[in-house]
Amino acid sequence: MKNIVVLTGAGISQESGIKTFRDSDGLWENYKIEDVANFDSWLKNPDLVRDFYNQRRKQIIDAKPNQAHIELTRLERYFNVSVITQNIDDFHERAGSKNVIHLHGEIKKVKSVKNPNYIRELDSWELTINDIDEYGEPLRPNIVWFGEAVPMIEPSIDICQNADIFIVIGTSLAVYPAAGLINYTPSSAKKYLIDLNEVNKNMNGITFIKEKASIGVKRVVDEILEENQIFEKLNKDE
Repeated sequence: MKNIVVLTGAGISQESGIKTFRDSDGLWENYKIEDVANFDSWLKNPDLVRDFYNQRRKQIIDAKPNQAHIELTRLERYFNVSVITQNIDDFHERAGSKNVIHLHGEIKKVKSVKNPNYIRELDSWELTINDIDEYGEPLRPNIVWFGEAVPMIEPSIDICQNADIFIVIGTSLAVYPAAGLINYTPSSAKKYLIDLNEVNKNMNGITFIKEKASIGVKRVVDEILEENQIFEKLNKDE
């Protein structure tokens, strides 16, 4: 069974109504990114950081996966599919993807500052000062902030090294270390990049599809199925 590895960025969730930092003139939902996305900010103003992620969490809970997320699950019927996402939402899981790695954390989870292995899912959208760890310390969002290590990058590298097909969706490969994952894929792997933005780098060996995610993903999924002589029967109710 072929191994398909999918790397997704903010662009795949845009059609679910989730804004991206790059599209907001240096502000992320009216917050300066340096005020909410590093550990120093948490120490300086935890209430502000909690509020920011509470609003993001509520927005994501109220939103739904879009067609791009759903189209990817078609591949899981016939291939070994691994999704590596830079996004903190859970749209891939809610769409039906079963093997998802979150490089930058998960918005619905919180963790201890003292014990990074203490991670749990929140019962609601709101993290408060009363949500504490085993030491009685306030829990922080389970997000990889700027300047912090990316714990899931090594497992992601291992997965990419065995890719037969590598699909990049909604990212221009500008944010490291995630952007470097493509360099670990075999030279023989077929590679696609789906993004509306121009990518200013050498794109040799990569099929570039300048479309929004829902259109581009369907095109790539259809092509992969056709090339592998997989012809799906359409459900009349779909």
